[in-house]
Amino acid sequence: MQQRRSVRSYKSQPLEEDKLRKIFEAANLAPSAGNLQAYHVYAFREKAKRQALARAAKGQTFIEEAPVCLVFCTDPSRSAEKYGERGRELYSIQDATIAGTFAMLAAVDLGLSTVWVGDFDEESVRKVVGDPGRPVVMFSLGYAAEEPKPAGRRAIEEIFSGDFPQTD
Repeated sequence: MQQRRSVRSYKSQPLEEDKLRKIFEAANLAPSAGNLQAYHVYAFREKAKRQALARAAKGQTFIEEAPVCLVFCTDPSRSAEKYGERGRELYSIQDATIAGTFAMLAAVDLGLSTVWVGDFDEESVRKVVGDPGRPVVMFSLGYAAEEPKPAGRRAIEEIFSGDFPQTD
């Protein structure tokens, strides 16, 4: 987890099939409400699709530069069957987000790089993927052509409350 960085420049080196498969397997292991896995993941290698996703992401061109772009969409009806409106409006989003996080951390563990992209036009992304669910996140995936420095983080004491462990 400490190695994860937001990478926005990629080598043209293609991804190995076994690494992509391991990333998919990691996403599949993510916890989900009622184990319903109320999400669907799309992988795009085709340049034209990645370009369309980059446009939908307000011109974030690194999306087309990376050899793969993953898009995580909700499957709200799957979650709503068991949990009603809360499942439709919240749990499916949580499921897609957790799966995306697992996939991202697996990618880093495999020596790959990503950047989480949440700033995009949902309808444009929906048209590219052809999914009626809500696109929650997408990320570029590939070998880094840069080495970003770690981003600053808030102090743990600023984030957590309650029975916080004390240090001596």
